[in-house]
Amino acid sequence: MLKNMPSFSVVMVNYKTRQMTSTCLKLLKKALAGYNAQIWVVDNYSADESVEYLRALDWIHLIERAPTKEPGFMAHGNALDVALEKIDTDFLFVLHTDTMIYDPQIFEIMMARCLADPKVVGVGCVDQVYRGTLRTLWRITTRFIKHQVRRLKLAIGVSSRPPKPWIELHLKSFCALWNIRVIKQQGLSFCMADRNPGYEMQDRLVAQGYRIEHLSSKKMFRYLDHIQSGTVAESGRYHKGHRRVKAYQAIMESLGTD
Repeated sequence: MLKNMPSFSVVMVNYKTRQMTSTCLKLLKKALAGYNAQIWVVDNYSADESVEYLRALDWIHLIERAPTKEPGFMAHGNALDVALEKIDTDFLFVLHTDTMIYDPQIFEIMMARCLADPKVVGVGCVDQVYRGTLRTLWRITTRFIKHQVRRLKLAIGVSSRPPKPWIELHLKSFCALWNIRVIKQQGLSFCMADRNPGYEMQDRLVAQGYRIEHLSSKKMFRYLDHIQSGTVAESGRYHKGHRRVKAYQAIMESLGTD
């Protein structure tokens, strides 16, 4: 275990994913044995059996939100901010309920990066899955071409969507570590400027001279799995043959569910 590792909290947002959330939490409880860690779960008004399951756990801090009409990404960000107000540790790991932690060493690796430099305020990965070298290069190449084509169209007056960044810049929240003492001092939060949770916060922190440490997906996924869009897959909002449904089913079957 990392010497003198400080206490930390872990937070995730639940929304109607009883099976996935319970599997995630069981793995997390096992991984955090021996650590000085608090586990927080914010339920975004699931009003289903997943809430009943969470209420029965005496080893988590459960926050239940009232119904809202927020878009999905804002509901998630605001749920994180509700927890942010209550958590009193300096460090916070944000996880998704579709993140399955197999090896607790990932917590030590990420914390070590944060502790090594007081200017490092966030640690995580910009990729949601590990694609391997060839697929990663292909993805970057095609995104670069699409970015340049859209820029050219706009430059010559042809209607086009705004070009998206061809390289991922922001940490993804399926597993990210934050120094929330700094975040609170700077008056920042996860849900800002109608953007994906954490994106605006990251940009403002970097502008103020703080650093974001990136772990490669190859390294990150030695210790965990992330079922990309697992919430959507479990809720049945993809058709049965969708590749993400198949990925969800494969990982859940390998872990066993109750």
